[in-house]
Amino acid sequence: MSDTPDTPDADNPFGGGGMPDLGGLLESAQQMMANAQAAAAEVVEGAAGGGLIKVEVDGHFDFHSVSIDRSAIDPDDPQLLEDLILAALRDASAQLQAGQQGALGGMDLGSLGGGDLGGLGGLLGGGDQ
Repeated sequence: MSDTPDTPDADNPFGGGGMPDLGGLLESAQQMMANAQAAAAEVVEGAAGGGLIKVEVDGHFDFHSVSIDRSAIDPDDPQLLEDLILAALRDASAQLQAGQQGALGGMDLGSLGGGDLGGLGGLLGGGDQ
C-alpha cells in the first residue's frame, strides 16, 4: 500500500498520473522560442559619456552603427575614448542580456549561452580587467 493520495498534485509538473502535459510543454517551448527570436531581432542602443558614444547592436551581436561625438575625442587622452567605447558596448550587452532573459521568462541558461550571450557577455560585460 502507498501513502500517496490518488488525487492530482497541482504543484507536480507531470500531473497526478506521472505523465507530463506534453501539449503544454510544447506550447511553452514554442512561446519561449518566439520570444527569444523577437529579442534577438531587437536592436538596442548602448551609450556612454552621457550619450557621447552610442553603439547599436542586435541580439545576434550584429553591430549596426557606432556614433562618436567630436567632443569625446581628445588626442591627448585616447584612453578616455577607449573607455567610453567599452562602456557603451557593455551597456548594449547588458540590455541584450536583460532582453534575452526576459524573453525566456527570466530563465538563466548559464553555460548554454543565454546567461553569458555565448561567451560575448564575459568579453563585453566585465570580468578581470
